[in-house]
Amino acid sequence: MALHNDNHIMARRSPKVILRSVDDDMRAVEVCEADAVYAVCYKGRPVKVRTFQNVEVPYPGPKYLKSSFPESGHAFNLADKLNEKFATTDFSVVMMTTGRTIKEN
Repeated sequence: MALHNDNHIMARRSPKVILRSVDDDMRAVEVCEADAVYAVCYKGRPVKVRTFQNVEVPYPGPKYLKSSFPESGHAFNLADKLNEKFATTDFSVVMMTTGRTIKEN
């Protein structure tokens, strides 16, 4: 019989707040530091994942799911679900710590 002690469950550490704004109605927006962005990829290429409520009915249109996350756990969960659904091992998680800055035209 394994012993389990709930007192030793580690909580997620609080992120470092970089910017904070509080509106007149006391709603706050905080920009927090992230170590990286974790993206779900298929054969090494980033993907978009969309779902349809009913493929035979055009309304409502597709819903796009998130495929990149500031925490790795969510990305691994999605990659695992997609690998299982499509009976493959081609979905993986890529950690992005730097990138090229682009500007909108």
